[in-house]
Amino acid sequence: MSEKALFEMYRKDVYKTCYFMLHNAADAEDMCQEVFVTVFRHDWRKVEHLKTWLLRVTVNHCLNQLKKSKRAKTREKVFHLSSARMTEKGADTVAEERESAMECLQMLQQLPIILKTVVSLRFMSDCSLKEISDILCIPVGTVKSRLNKGIKLLQRMTDTAGTTRGKDGGIHGQKGSNVYSAAER
Repeated sequence: MSEKALFEMYRKDVYKTCYFMLHNAADAEDMCQEVFVTVFRHDWRKVEHLKTWLLRVTVNHCLNQLKKSKRAKTREKVFHLSSARMTEKGADTVAEERESAMECLQMLQQLPIILKTVVSLRFMSDCSLKEISDILCIPVGTVKSRLNKGIKLLQRMTDTAGTTRGKDGGIHGQKGSNVYSAAER
């Protein structure tokens, strides 16, 4: 696999992780470039689990950036829907989904960094529990514990923010749209 092929294959995952952790598109782009420069300087062809290792490098770079800047709170993250999804849905539906996703992301930003990292890798980057364990160098049981704690904190936040649980057990915003469904896309 060439460097270009590696970049094309994983750039979206790396960027998505950077963007979620840094909450700024320009910072995420810069960090994405730094991650790939770091990866290309190392002998990445000998790495057995490339995606896991690459996301580990990404998370470490992002955590280092957050430590350097000492930003406890960051700018509000805006959820962008693809143009294809906008054309097939009405403007009201798109607006409600965007609002629900923004509410969910605002709550995610309030989580402690160790919980936010696990939740973001699980739901934003679609990593398995084992992959998260490998990326963060923590046991799978710790991943499960942090994920569970993060979800419970989010549930408490939604309960206090005027959201309710529907018949399906899902968490719904004030307008009845599923808060997690928009963020999981």
